[in-house]
Amino acid sequence: MTKVAILPVTTHKGNTSYHAIAGKKQSAGTTAGAALDALTEQLPADEASTLVIVQMFRPDQFFTAAQQQRLEELMTKWHSAQDNGVAFSAQEQAELEALIETELEATTRRAAALADDVGL
Repeated sequence: MTKVAILPVTTHKGNTSYHAIAGKKQSAGTTAGAALDALTEQLPADEASTLVIVQMFRPDQFFTAAQQQRLEELMTKWHSAQDNGVAFSAQEQAELEALIETELEATTRRAAALADDVGL
């Protein structure tokens, strides 16, 4: 099953766009659904089966406010680099990927806690 992270990014105009990331595949959209749809079109048929858990991007015990702030900063820088055709540093790319993986793990832990709460 493909893991997908959908992250809100504040644009330089103050609007929010959404970026969907699955491994090395990425897409953007004006809504989380549009970003997910654009990403899904890039996936091969054997990777198109996805589980999407929507998290409201509020800090919790699984992913802190500091982590969220840094993730947003890096996504904004990544978006700017893409828009301007500038290379994104390998160090920042690695940090971004680590934070995305941490948020995906947090989502898994959040879902497990939710399943425990509802008795699944």
